[in-house]
Amino acid sequence: MTLELGSLVAASVAYLLVLFLVAYAAERGAIPARITQHPLVYALALGVYATSWSYFGSVGYAARHGFRYLGIYLGVTLACLLIPVLWRPLLRLSRELQLTSLADVLAFRYPGQSTGTAVTLFLLAGSLPYLALQVRAVVESARVLSPSASPTLVGLGFCAVLTVFSVLFGARHLTPRERHEGLMLAIAFESAVKLVALVAVGVWAVSNVFGGVDGLLAWVDAHPEAIDALQSPARDASWSPLLVLSCAAAFLTPRSYHVAFTEAPEREGLATATWAFPLLLLVMNLVVPVVLWSGEALGLPWPADFHVLAVPASRGATWLALGAFLGGVSAASAMVIVTTLALAPMCLTHLVLPLGYARGQPHLYGWLLWARRLLIGIIILAGYGFHWLLNIRGTGLVDLGLVSFVAVAQFIPGVLGLLFWKRGTRAGLLTGLVAGASLWLLTLVVPLWASPGVVAWTHRMAALLGFSDSEPWGFATFASLSLNGLAFIGVSLATRQSAEEAEAARACTREEAAPAAGGVVAGSPDEFRRKLAPLLGEEAATAEVDRALKSLSLPQDERRPSELRRLRDGVERNLSGLLGPVLARMTVEEALRLEPGARTALAEQLRFVEERLRDARGLQGPVPALEAVRRYLRRILEDLPVGVCAVGPDGEVVLWNATLEQLSGVPVDTVRGHPLEALPAPWGPLLSGFASGVDGDTETRVTVSGVERILRLHRSRLSPAEQGTGTSEGMALLVEDFTARKAVDARMAHQDRLASLGRVAAGVAHEIGNPLTAIASLTQNLKYELEDPAAVQERAGLILQQCRRIDAIVRTLVGFSHEGTVGGQARPFTRVAVAPLLSEAVQLARLARKQHGVSFEHRCPEGLEVQGDAQRLEQVLVNLLTNAMDASPEHGVVELEADVDGGAVRLRVMDRGHGIPTELAQRVFEPFFTTKGPGEGTGLGLALAAGIVREHGGTMQVDKRQGGGTSVVVSLPEPRRMEASVNPEREAPA
Repeated sequence: MTLELGSLVAASVAYLLVLFLVAYAAERGAIPARITQHPLVYALALGVYATSWSYFGSVGYAARHGFRYLGIYLGVTLACLLIPVLWRPLLRLSRELQLTSLADVLAFRYPGQSTGTAVTLFLLAGSLPYLALQVRAVVESARVLSPSASPTLVGLGFCAVLTVFSVLFGARHLTPRERHEGLMLAIAFESAVKLVALVAVGVWAVSNVFGGVDGLLAWVDAHPEAIDALQSPARDASWSPLLVLSCAAAFLTPRSYHVAFTEAPEREGLATATWAFPLLLLVMNLVVPVVLWSGEALGLPWPADFHVLAVPASRGATWLALGAFLGGVSAASAMVIVTTLALAPMCLTHLVLPLGYARGQPHLYGWLLWARRLLIGIIILAGYGFHWLLNIRGTGLVDLGLVSFVAVAQFIPGVLGLLFWKRGTRAGLLTGLVAGASLWLLTLVVPLWASPGVVAWTHRMAALLGFSDSEPWGFATFASLSLNGLAFIGVSLATRQSAEEAEAARACTREEAAPAAGGVVAGSPDEFRRKLAPLLGEEAATAEVDRALKSLSLPQDERRPSELRRLRDGVERNLSGLLGPVLARMTVEEALRLEPGARTALAEQLRFVEERLRDARGLQGPVPALEAVRRYLRRILEDLPVGVCAVGPDGEVVLWNATLEQLSGVPVDTVRGHPLEALPAPWGPLLSGFASGVDGDTETRVTVSGVERILRLHRSRLSPAEQGTGTSEGMALLVEDFTARKAVDARMAHQDRLASLGRVAAGVAHEIGNPLTAIASLTQNLKYELEDPAAVQERAGLILQQCRRIDAIVRTLVGFSHEGTVGGQARPFTRVAVAPLLSEAVQLARLARKQHGVSFEHRCPEGLEVQGDAQRLEQVLVNLLTNAMDASPEHGVVELEADVDGGAVRLRVMDRGHGIPTELAQRVFEPFFTTKGPGEGTGLGLALAAGIVREHGGTMQVDKRQGGGTSVVVSLPEPRRMEASVNPEREAPA
C-alpha cells in the first residue's frame, strides 16, 4: 500500500493547524487556566523528550541491542527520582533570577560572557545531530508510505512549515520570560497523539498480525530466538552509559530544560511529573516488542526503525498507517519547535547581543522579536544542512540521537558544581567543557563522515577499556565525562575564585552573603528610567522599571535608599530574562551605578539575612543549625514583655517586635524600612523626639486607641566602634508599658497614705467644703426670699442637690479607701444631655467661688449627649471649673465648651492662669499631689475626677495653652459606642 505525497503533506499541515488552534485558544483564554496549568499537562509536555527516535527508532534499537532500549527510559525514571535534589533547585534559580536557559544558569554561576558563549555554541552544535535526526525520520517515513517522494522536497518542505509554525507558536511574545501556555498545551496534546498512535499500532498488530493475544504467545513460543535476541544484548553489555546519558538528557537538553523550568506552571507540577512522566514513557515502550515481532513475522523489507509505519501499511490499513505517520510528525515537530524556541533566545542573548547591535535601539522589544524569528529560521535550516551533509552509513535513529545525548552530558560536572560545590570556577568549567567537547567531536562526530581508518584509534581505545565496538557512544561517554570532570575539578582547585564567582556560588547553594555595599546613585524610579534609556531605549527602560516596581509592590515616587536598592536588583533580574544574566548585570552596573562610599542600610541587611534564612528551611547540614539559632533569637525578641524598636544608622526602623506591634496597634510591615518620624501618631513624634533627645530614659503618658497608657522609654546607642564604621550610630529603643504597674503602685500608695486618719479627714473636709459653701450661700439668700414660694422651692432644690453631691463624695471616698481604686459601684448609666450639664456645673462653680469675680463662657451644640452618671459627671466638671477659677486672675474668664471629634465627645475647660509646668502635667492626677500652697488643697480632686472619667470609658488630658493658661480635655465616648461596651444593668451602691 502506498499513499500520495500530497495526501501526507495535506494531513501533516492540517494536523499542525489543529495544534496551532489549540495553542491559540489557550492563549486567548478559551481554555481555562485550570487545564492549561494542570500538573498533568505539564507532565505530558515533558513528553517532548520522546521524539522521533522514541517513536520510530526504539524498535530499530531493540532489534540491534535487545532490551537495552529500555535504558533510555529507565534513566528518565532515575532523573525523576532526583527531582527534589536536582530539578527543584534549578527551578528555584530560574524563577527567582529570571534565567531562561541552561546557558543563562551557567553564565550566572560561572560569571562571564565567555561562559554563556561557550555553553550556547556547544548546545547548538550538540543539537544539530538531533535536529537532523528529526528531518531524517520524517523524510524516511514519508518514503515508506510514498516511495516516489523526493527526499529534498520533503525535507525542505518540513523545515519550511516548521519555521512558520515555530514563529507562530512561540515567537509572538516579546520576551522569553513569559510562559507560553498555549504552546505547552499543544506540546502536551502532541504527546497524547503520539502515545495513542503508537498504542493503536501495537493493539492492531496483536489483533491483525497474530490473530489476538493467544496468537502472539503462540508465535513467541514458536520463535524462542526472538526472546533471546532481546535478552542476550541486555545481559552481555553495560547499561551504565545509557542510564547516565538518558538521566542527563531528561532535563538538560534544550527542549527538556525549556519545558521543565522555563515553561513550568505556577502550580506545583514537579510532584505529578515524578510519576506521570515515567508512566507515559513506560506505556510507549510496552508496545515496542510487539511492533518488532510483527515486522519479523511479516518479513518486512524496511529497516526496523520504521516498522511502526510498515506493519499497518503492509496489511492495507491506510488510515492507521496515516495516523502512525502523523504520530511521527507530531514527535518530530514538537522536538524541532521547542528546541528552536529554546536555542533562539539563547543564541540571541549570548552570541548576538554581546556584539552590541541592540544597544540604544529605540524599539528594543520589536528588534529582539524579529531577531528571534530570524534565528529560529537559521537554526532549523542548519539542522537540515546537517542532515544533508550527514553520511548516514547505516546509523540508526537512536544511535544518531545518542550523539546529541553525549554532548549534553558534558554539562553534568558544571551543573553538579553549580548546585553542590561552591569551589568551582569559570576557568574549571570552560577547561572541562573544552576537553569533553573535543573528545565528543573526535569519537562521535568525525566518524559520521570520516573513513574507518581515520578513527580506528578510538575503536582500539574502546576495546582496551572493554567497550563494545558496535556502541561507540559508550566509550565516548566514559572518556569525555572523565576528562571533563577531572579538568573541571583540577583547574577549579588550581585557580582562585573571583568575588563575583563566590557570590554567585553562595546564591546557587542557598548560602547567600549580605548584599553588596553601596547605595544606588539614582534617587528615584524616574531617574532609573532616564539612566537606562540610552542603553535600552525609552520604551524598554520605562517598561522594565514599571515591571520591577509592580513585582516589588513599590510606589512610583519611591525614594528610600534600601527600597531603591531592591528596585535595582529587581530590574537586573527582569533584564536577565530579556538579555541574559551577563548583559543584564553589565547594563545595570553601567546605568545604575552604586555609590562607592555609601553603606547598605542595616534594615536591608537584616531583611536580606531574614529572607535567606527563611529560604533555608528544609535543607540539611549547617544551615538548618543557623536557622534554629535565628528562630531561637527571634522567639526571644517576640516573647519579650517589652516593645523593641531597632533603628539603623540611616534612621530607618529595622525591628518592630510583636509586643510593640500589639501595644501600638501599628503593623510591622508598615513600619520596617521607614524613618521614625514617618510613623503614625503618636508613635512617630514620641519615638523620634526621644531618639534625638538628651535623656536615655524617660516616662510619658500616651493615649492609644482611646486608652491612656503610661510608658517607660529606654534608649541604647550603637557606637561607631561597635558597628565597625566611623559614621552615624544605630540605636535600640525599649518601650515598657507601666500602666498596670502604676495601677498597682497607686493602690499601694492609697493604702499607705490613707492610713493617716488626719489626712483623710482633711481631704474629706476639703471636698465637702465646696458643696457646704454653696448650701450656706443658698441658705443666707433664702431668708430674703420667704415671700416668694417659687424662689424658695428653687433654693430648696439646689440645697438638696448639694446634699446629694456631699453624699456622692463620701461614698466615693469610702469606696476609694476600701478598694484601693478610684470609684466603687455606680448607678446605671443613662443618656445625659450635655448642655444642661454644663449650665448646672457653671452655676454650682459660680456659687462655690463667688468672691473670685471670675466669669464663665460655655458653648455646646444642641442635642449633644453622653452616656453616663449625670451627678458624677457634674462633680468632675465642678472640680475642674473650681480649679480653673482658683488659677485664674481676678476678673478672669473660664471657658467651657463641648464638641464631637472622631467619635468622642470632648469637654474642654480652659483658663488663663499661670499654667502647669510640663514636667508636672502628668503628676496632677496622682492622689495627694497638688500645686497649691499648704491648706489650699489635698490633691484628691483631680485624682477622683480622673477615676470617674475612666469609669465612663474616657480619658482626661492636661495641656498648656498658647499665650498662658491651662486646658483640661475630657474625652467621653458617644452614647452609641458606650451602649455596646457598658452594662446598663449596673447595681446601685448598697
